[in-house]
Amino acid sequence: MEKVNGIGGVFFRARDPEALRDWYETHLGVHHYDPVPWKQREGYTVFAPFAQDTDYFGRAEQQWMINFRVDDLSAMTTQLQAAGIAVETNPEWDSEVGKFARIHDPEGNPIELWQPNQ
Repeated sequence: MEKVNGIGGVFFRARDPEALRDWYETHLGVHHYDPVPWKQREGYTVFAPFAQDTDYFGRAEQQWMINFRVDDLSAMTTQLQAAGIAVETNPEWDSEVGKFARIHDPEGNPIELWQPNQ
């Protein structure tokens, strides 16, 4: 049986797509497909639908949240904070699968950062 082998893209609406694209590239290293798409390293990807009434994403109208894997959550947190980006952490979020932090892009979309346990 054929199966998909990864996520080929994440597409969403934005008030200012160009500015948001630049923000993701500057602060997270995720770049647009010009001249080639961002290439991620291999690793686990969680695919998890949540209940319609979850408050996990923040705003009630928020329909999605992206989670990016990072190698060193502490270093990433320091880097983002130095750039003036608020980073939310909570020891209760850490689990047997790793450590987590949360930021929001300039349009308020939640972004979860995940350092998997080795």
